[in-house]
Formats: sequence, structure tokens, C-alpha cells
Amino acid sequence: MNYKETFWMACDSTEQLRAEYGPFYTRAEAEHEAGKLGFGYLLRYEHVIGDNEDIKEVRCIFIELQPGPARPRYLAEKLHTRCATCGACAVHDYSWQAEVWADIHEFEHSRHRIRLFEQTRAEGLKEVTGWRDACA
Repeated sequence: MNYKETFWMACDSTEQLRAEYGPFYTRAEAEHEAGKLGFGYLLRYEHVIGDNEDIKEVRCIFIELQPGPARPRYLAEKLHTRCATCGACAVHDYSWQAEVWADIHEFEHSRHRIRLFEQTRAEGLKEVTGWRDACA
């Protein structure tokens, strides 16, 4: 007697060379993870399992997620501060920690300039330009 097994993956495209993350047993879990990763698609795998526990048939169904405010493009994992003058650096969980570290370093070392980098799963490490100017 055949039965069907279904699981979900978060993926970034419908191309053959795509990034997939999972598996998940519910669509809600896969959608949540896709939102965190900045992925725009879900992939539903359906396996038809035969009597001898062998896979008889595989179906792949792509589902495009709707962009919107409920599904953020990415979430910052970590914030990195680095002094452009001397190379001192630190890793922070919160933006206020990066601000405090930068204030202390710039107070202790006059004319040093701190740069801020945001690390996400979707985009990697990316510099936040003008972050000190926005606070002043």
C-alpha cells in the first residue's frame, strides 16, 4: 500500500542551481525561515512511498511568497564595529552596544573613525554608511 510523505524547503529561486534550506514538516515553519533568510519561494516535496519503503514518485511544487511588511527581507544577525584607523574591532548583538563601543573607542583615541557593518544570512557582511552622522 502506497502512502505520501510531504516536507517543505525554503529556497531562493526556481532555477536548477538554487539555495534550499530545510526540511520542515509544516509550511508555516518553512515560511518563517524563508522570511529570515530573505528567500522568495517555498518548495514542497511529495514522495510517494511504496510497500518496500522505496520512493516510487517525487513531486516538486514551487510556491512564490508574496513580499510585504509581514515578511521582512532579512534580520540582522550581528553588528560589527571596526576602527578604520587602528583596526580594533568588536561584535555586537544590539545597535546600542555598537554605539557605546564606538563612543568609548573614539573618546580614548582622538581622530579615530569607527565603521559599522551589519551581518545577515541573506546578504552577508554589509557596511552601514553614515551611521554616526545619522545619530548626531
